[in-house]
Amino acid sequence: MKIWHWIHSRYHGSTQLRLTIYFLLVLLPLVLVSLYANARSEEIVLQQSIRRTESSLGAVTNSIDTVLQNVEELSRLVATDKNLVPILNEAGTVLSPQAIYRFSELIGKLWSVTAITRTVSEISVYHADSGTIVSTQSGARKVEDESQRAWLQRLAADIGSGTKYLLPEDGIHGGRSFGDLTGTDSVSLVRVMDSYSSRRPPNLLIVTLSRSRLYSIMESVLPSRDSRIFLYTKNGGLVAGTGMEREAAEAAVPGRIEARAVSPHFGWTLLMQQPEAELYGETRQIRHFTNLIIALSILLSVLISWGIYSRIAWPLKRLSDGMRELSGGNYDLQLHHNRSDEFGFVMNLYNRMARDQKHLIEDYYEQQLRLSHTELKFLQSQINPHFLYNTLDSIYWSAKNYDAEEISEMVLNLSRFFRLSLNKGRDAFSLEETVEHLHYYVRVQQLRYLNSFTVLYRIDPGTERLTVLKLLLQPLVENALQHGLKGRKQGGELTVGSTLEDGRLILSVTDNGLGIAEDRLHRIRGELGRIMDQPSRPPSSGEGDNPEFFGLRNVCARVRMFYGPEASMRVDSAEGTGTSVTILLPLDKCGIDASGLQAAERTAV
Repeated sequence: MKIWHWIHSRYHGSTQLRLTIYFLLVLLPLVLVSLYANARSEEIVLQQSIRRTESSLGAVTNSIDTVLQNVEELSRLVATDKNLVPILNEAGTVLSPQAIYRFSELIGKLWSVTAITRTVSEISVYHADSGTIVSTQSGARKVEDESQRAWLQRLAADIGSGTKYLLPEDGIHGGRSFGDLTGTDSVSLVRVMDSYSSRRPPNLLIVTLSRSRLYSIMESVLPSRDSRIFLYTKNGGLVAGTGMEREAAEAAVPGRIEARAVSPHFGWTLLMQQPEAELYGETRQIRHFTNLIIALSILLSVLISWGIYSRIAWPLKRLSDGMRELSGGNYDLQLHHNRSDEFGFVMNLYNRMARDQKHLIEDYYEQQLRLSHTELKFLQSQINPHFLYNTLDSIYWSAKNYDAEEISEMVLNLSRFFRLSLNKGRDAFSLEETVEHLHYYVRVQQLRYLNSFTVLYRIDPGTERLTVLKLLLQPLVENALQHGLKGRKQGGELTVGSTLEDGRLILSVTDNGLGIAEDRLHRIRGELGRIMDQPSRPPSSGEGDNPEFFGLRNVCARVRMFYGPEASMRVDSAEGTGTSVTILLPLDKCGIDASGLQAAERTAV
């Protein structure tokens, strides 16, 4: 299952692999037809060759039949010769000098017979009474072994008036062979002398055929020097052949094709073995050429598929990779190429699109920065008039209730406040300067509310050098005075604090005033959450907006736009207890590096 999944994924994940498989599938019918044609041609050649060989072997077996018929006719003439039969019949058990002389005449007559025919290599006569074998090759010799004589007599009785073919290796009594007994080295035809007489003695005529003559007849059909041919008797005895090793002749030889024919009269079998390499020589050359063409076709299919892949699929893959990088935010990737076709045109369009996309994003980012800066300036400009109106209102009520000395102090603090607010157009101050700035405003408010509240600054010494936005805490203090401590004649407490915690600067403004009702607190938190989620939407004081939320919305929007999503602002309050507003700012945007942060933390500890 895993192998199938791997093959499936490789097939669908590689265009080059699919193209190669498609081309090979196109070639598959041609390859199969070529292989079938080669196999069929070899089969036809084999069948035709076997038919031709069998036809030739049939002609040779007919010739061998003719030879054997001639030999049998010759043996019949010799066995019934009126001049030869009396010589044997007159000889007794002990050969007299006259009988020996007559045997020499017999040998001469037999030799004259062998001289007129090349098919017969030797003629022998066995005289049963004396146990003597007379041969044209070895003369006369006596068979001393009685068991061998008895075997020859039984052979004569078995043959009767017929004939029998014996091979030299045919066994007789005592572990000896017929060839050892008679001295013959080839197949021999055996028959009884004077075979037509009813009172014939068991004298035997042995006509030995010439093996070389038989082989000369057989080798005429050999197609090559490496081919082999063998002649077998009706009983399967090997008569003649190539090599004459019986085991080699009978064993199936790998790589050789056999054809055989049987003589119609005597039933002898002629077997020929021919090497397959000779028979399939030309067809195998055609097979080699076909295999070469198939291999070249497969190689060309792979090369063509690779060429198509490199010219079509590979550019598409580069475009796909480029689109993937582009969707991931990499707008600097350019597809370099030297093509002038349609793919080159598409790649050029991609490169131009990537550059245009990069420029559009950069322009949009710069536009958003300018917009945020403008909105920040707008929000800050809204604070100054709002504060100015409240301060002038305080001066008005102080002038009605106090002497000119208190009014002068209020004006002095007010002037210092404006002096720091307009300090060379700076947008941020150190926390130490911010607290000093804030204290001028608080002092003005204390004079206004007849010192009905006190202020406590809990500033962590490690945070004094950190920078924060200008007028960041003033709206929160103003809200605490206007909505929390308003109406209290005495006992009011206002606490401004700062500390470092978990890599953030924490600023807080806390009062012990009236607090905020639960439903109102819920609305305030919802409004601040909306501003933190949509920092580009500036707060306004138009119709439908609660003016009591203006200061909080203003501060929240400035914190979100200047310090980013890492900053946060929360409001905690309990009705009748007081209110606390906390701002959490990331230290990396408060004007301090890593070493300054460590020093600040050590100071805080």
